[in-house]
Amino acid sequence: MSGSRRATGEERGRVGGPRPLLADRGFGRRGAGLRWTVLTLLGTLILRLMGFRLAGRFPRERKVVVIGAPHTSNWDFLPAIGCKWALALPTCYLIKHTLVRGPLGWLLRATGAIPVDRSQPGGVIEQLVRTFETREQLVLAIAPEGTRSWRPVWKSGFYRIAQAAGVPIVCCAFDYRHRRLVFSEPIEPTGKPRADMDRIRAFYRGVEGRRPEKAGPVRLRIESENHGGEAQR
Repeated sequence: MSGSRRATGEERGRVGGPRPLLADRGFGRRGAGLRWTVLTLLGTLILRLMGFRLAGRFPRERKVVVIGAPHTSNWDFLPAIGCKWALALPTCYLIKHTLVRGPLGWLLRATGAIPVDRSQPGGVIEQLVRTFETREQLVLAIAPEGTRSWRPVWKSGFYRIAQAAGVPIVCCAFDYRHRRLVFSEPIEPTGKPRADMDRIRAFYRGVEGRRPEKAGPVRLRIESENHGGEAQR
C-alpha cells in the first residue's frame, strides 16, 4: 500500500488526551440515549459476574486499532463485549464470514461484527483501510494470533492496517491471573516492525490468558523479513 500517510491527530478526530479508563465512560455513546444506557449497565454486570475489572488508559481517539491478546479461549468474548458495552465503545471486530450466515448473524452484526473472508488477506486489509477512511469513528478490535491455538507468530494484519490507515495501535491484555482487562498507551506504527513489536512485547510480558499453554510468542514474521527496514506493504 504505497503512498499511505500518517493521519494527524486532528484528522483522526482526537477529542482529548488519554484519561484514566473508568473516567472515559460514555466516550462512544453521546446522543445514543436509552440503548447505550442499558448496554452500559449490562456490560458492567457481565464484568462483575466474571470478576473482571478494567485497568490502564484508553485513548480518546476517534479511530484506532485495538489488539486483544492472549486469545486462548472462546470465553474471551465475554469480558471483551462487557468492556465494549460498559465503556460504550463503538467497537467493531472481525469474524469469519461464514459465521454471520446462521440464525445468530443479526446478533453478531449488532455487536459490531465485520465479516471477512480470510482466504483473501490482501483484500481484507484494503477493505478495512477504506472503512477507516469513510467512517468518522472506528475502534477496530483484532485478535492478532488469528486463532485460539498456539502459533509461532502473530498475524501482521493489524500492523499493516494501522500503518496504512495512519491510526495508532492500542494493546488490550486478557489478564486472567489478575482478572482484569488492561489497556496500553497508543503505539504509533513507525514502519519498523521489530522496534514497534518490542514495545508491544514489553506490554504483554507476564500476562496469562485463560489457557496459558495455548499462547504463542508475541512476534510477527515480518520482523525478520524487514529487520532494519520498512514494513512491506
